[in-house]
Amino acid sequence: MIGVLLVKANPVPKKIQVVNEYMKEKIGIDKSYDMGFREIVILKTKVQLYYVNGLVDSLIITRLLQELVNVNDREIQQNKVSSIIENRLIHEQVDKVKTMDEAVDQMLAGLIPIFVDGQEYAFIVDVRSYPGRTPEEPDTERVIRGSRDGYTENIVENTGLTRRRIRDERLRNVMTKIGERSKTDVCISYIQDVADDDYIEHVKRKLDEIDIDGIPMADKTIEEFILGGKWTPFPMVRYTERPDVAARHLMDGHILLFIDTSPSVMILPTTYFNCLEHAEEYRQSPVIGTFIRWVRILAVIASLFLLPLWLLFTMDPSLLPKGLSFIGPNEEGNVPIVVQIIMADIGVEFLRMAAVHTPTPLATALGLIAAVLIGQIAIDVGMFSPEVILYVAISTVGSYVTPSYELSIANKIAKLFLILTTAIFGLPGFMIGIVVFTIYLVSLNAFKTPYLWPFIPFDAKSMFRFLLRLPVPLLNIRPSIVHPKDEFSQPLRKGRSSKK
Repeated sequence: MIGVLLVKANPVPKKIQVVNEYMKEKIGIDKSYDMGFREIVILKTKVQLYYVNGLVDSLIITRLLQELVNVNDREIQQNKVSSIIENRLIHEQVDKVKTMDEAVDQMLAGLIPIFVDGQEYAFIVDVRSYPGRTPEEPDTERVIRGSRDGYTENIVENTGLTRRRIRDERLRNVMTKIGERSKTDVCISYIQDVADDDYIEHVKRKLDEIDIDGIPMADKTIEEFILGGKWTPFPMVRYTERPDVAARHLMDGHILLFIDTSPSVMILPTTYFNCLEHAEEYRQSPVIGTFIRWVRILAVIASLFLLPLWLLFTMDPSLLPKGLSFIGPNEEGNVPIVVQIIMADIGVEFLRMAAVHTPTPLATALGLIAAVLIGQIAIDVGMFSPEVILYVAISTVGSYVTPSYELSIANKIAKLFLILTTAIFGLPGFMIGIVVFTIYLVSLNAFKTPYLWPFIPFDAKSMFRFLLRLPVPLLNIRPSIVHPKDEFSQPLRKGRSSKK
């Protein structure tokens, strides 16, 4: 929950034997192999340490124990044992808790609670060392030039990668826990004097309202809760695994959500056009970046409208000018064209899902099966016409060019809708399908943000900024859609101080 966790009135008992009995009953000390426990005597006073194997750095625990045991050889004041222990805890982060519930929660998060006989509090030492991989470039957001680091499943490491790029004292990382059983760490990140307070409070309130046992699926579960379980295929938040992309959005006034165990960071709020931008455009010169963006937009348009439009021309060749009369199948074929399109499009999804689950050594065999045994033989036996395979392939490549994986799948569903309306009603169905599709996108709101902004409602400056990858010195105004407190990203150009 947001802020200080609500805990039960269960104070730390003075007698350390009672503490041990509580820990045995509560978390299974001596039953669960991964629950560690050590009891030592310091100046004739019993001291107990509890930890979770696999979530802590064993070398630091060993050093802590050595330092505490050495107290017996260096100190003689038994009445000050608690303060002596506190001074010997050789770590940069040591806190005190006064309830057993807090101590257990911290222990299960990878920290060490240390109990001293006769004291009604416990020391909490942060020695977390979560298992995980090293930062590496995410597979879904590769760039030709640029950084090769990416977020991992470690939330502390992820916030550190972001902090490395924004060394601003006004960057806030607010940590909370979600899940009665999982107690998953969730971090809300924003720049205090840039992000809108209403957005920040809205996100915090939505997280505070989440009441669930756990969130093993991490970011997706959080998304469904904060969006109210909307039945829409289009992504209402943007995901990224690149620290530079996340940092860029932070400085624009967006809010980030880091969820422990997930390498994907949620960017709030987002729009349809925001999901079409890619880091590669900003790693090249403005002219090349603009060219890449236009090609990408063309590919996305092709993934949406190419197949329905080709089907329309096939059904009614009179719509084609004479110069394009060659478009359309030369032979009718054994299967209706619309059925061929749907079968081929779904077949591509079969191959995509198969590729995800196919081990790398077998990927080549899968490609040969798809290209030779399925594609070519299907054409030879008359199941598919060559043009159907061609346009389905172009549409599929366009969906792969879409930067957001979630958006590419949503566009595929919209494309199937347009194919069906065109097949049933012809030209009126094609036009009505586009109108319905547009109205549906206009009706969507992501965190009180119009989904089709800056196209609807129209914002000329922001639309121009989307269509052209402008030079960075000209990008001195933050997007208005996030309602930033500080409108200018380059205040010195406006004759103002860079500090508030």
